Amino acid sequence: MEKKKSELREWLKAIVIAVLLAGGIRYFIFAPIIVDGLSMMPTLHNHDRMIVNKLSYKIGTPQRFDIIVFHAEEGKDYIKRVIGLPGDHIEYKNDTLYVNGKPYEEPYLDKYKKQVVDGPLTEPFTLEEITGRKTVPKGYLFVLGDNRRFSKDSRHIGFIPMEKVVGKASIVYWPLSDARFVK
Repeated sequence: MEKKKSELREWLKAIVIAVLLAGGIRYFIFAPIIVDGLSMMPTLHNHDRMIVNKLSYKIGTPQRFDIIVFHAEEGKDYIKRVIGLPGDHIEYKNDTLYVNGKPYEEPYLDKYKKQVVDGPLTEPFTLEEITGRKTVPKGYLFVLGDNRRFSKDSRHIGFIPMEKVVGKASIVYWPLSDARFVK
């Protein structure tokens, strides 16, 4: 009888530790997110399930073109691509991204650019025209969705404060047929 109680205690202890460990990992390190909408097409699809690395920006900083998850004003999380870092001057002209006057390739947009026949995928703009600022302020990011014509992003909601960034999203795990690392 004593042996059964001891074995039961060990099992309960193992289960409690496993639950606490899983909860800690989910809360502090990794979390699942479901892509809601078409704003990141063709890179991400509606209902893709991804892993968000919450630790990535606690030990590092976002890089240009990272895909991030952040808390939006409407009380929900958005997933977008980092285009502008603090101090950057952003401009779009002739469907080309210019950061601090230098053109940047965006290969993740090539598929959509080829499909567009009625104008540019990304309408021309300067940071100053849409935000009133010449550069991205310190502690903020400028983000865009890959589906530029149908994305609610920094062009509409403004700069994203770093404290609202949940983490970096780079792994699609569901549907299994589309499981991959995204860039």
